[in-house]
Amino acid sequence: MSDTGDAQEQGSRTGNRPDVDRDGIRGTALGRAPVPLSVLDLVTVGAGSTAHASLRTSVEIARLAESRGYHRHWVAEHHSMPGVASSSPAVILAHLAAHTSRIRLGSGGVMLPNHAPLAVAEQFGTLEALAPGRIDLGLGRAPGTDGRTAAALRGGRLDESADEFPRQLAELTRFLDDDFPDGHPYARVHAVPGPVQGPAGRPPLWLLGSSGFSARLAGELGLPFAYAHHFSAAGTLPALDLYRQSFRPSAALDAPYAVIGVAALAADTAGEARAQVLTGALSMLRLRTGRPGLVPTPEEAAAYPFAPAEREFVDGWLANIVHGTPDEVRSGLDDLAKRTGADELMLTANAHSGAARLRSYGLVADAYGMPVQAPVAG
Repeated sequence: MSDTGDAQEQGSRTGNRPDVDRDGIRGTALGRAPVPLSVLDLVTVGAGSTAHASLRTSVEIARLAESRGYHRHWVAEHHSMPGVASSSPAVILAHLAAHTSRIRLGSGGVMLPNHAPLAVAEQFGTLEALAPGRIDLGLGRAPGTDGRTAAALRGGRLDESADEFPRQLAELTRFLDDDFPDGHPYARVHAVPGPVQGPAGRPPLWLLGSSGFSARLAGELGLPFAYAHHFSAAGTLPALDLYRQSFRPSAALDAPYAVIGVAALAADTAGEARAQVLTGALSMLRLRTGRPGLVPTPEEAAAYPFAPAEREFVDGWLANIVHGTPDEVRSGLDDLAKRTGADELMLTANAHSGAARLRSYGLVADAYGMPVQAPVAG
């Protein structure tokens, strides 16, 4: 399909909606994609590789995603996991911003209980100053790690009360908007860069989750919501229903906008795709059983002697990964978009090989006829 045909098809599918891209939240579907496509990057590190190589791959993925019309590239916060090098999303996002010019960049997410709200406001205010109008601030309430590591991150304090996250979120929002009321202890504390320096944009806030808690809160606050379908598929439809039912229009959104994270990997053959996703499944099995490590090679995963309970876990894990040839992945994504009614699909391609991850995003774009876009000058 030609670029002109893609543009005409895109216009017909969005109905020339005036709200598309107006608020930095809603994306635009390109080619034959049913909804906008985006990237969720865990910066995975395979056995025999390094964090340096994985971060270089992340830059390559961000550049490819930008050139093929993926809407955004998010980085997820994890800790104490040898196979995941994304412990510092803000640092990685600054690096990606320096190597891209158009694609939205954000956190998928920052685990807010691990950080002081002021520190997050300063980090993302800095990112917004570096890449104006391109930054998303996605927030989660899970630790992104085990309990012992979470305690180390938080100076030994683990406050898991139901009210703590909403309080932290409200405080972060006040810092971002620089609007604590007179008499508040933080009324003269300013997040810099920020509004105290003059009129400036700020990143849209997103809530992330794998349960009903964040779905309901996002709806009540009128915020966009991203659900972790890639590791909690059973709860996807209930969470999205709860979000939509709870939604109240806000200054950020006049209608719900839901993204789902999808584990997806395309390869030239179904066998190659299976071999790559099995490496991620074995890595997850080891993590869940207290044996985290680098993502194993396809050869190691193929030779691993799975016990019956381990095989059951891995088979269940693989059942929620859309993988295979480009046509098979396209069909699986189309079906998922239809079943969930998601407004956007955020694809995470977890595998041992950085080259396989990079190729997968290109193959998916090809399968949907997403046009190659010219780089932005300047």
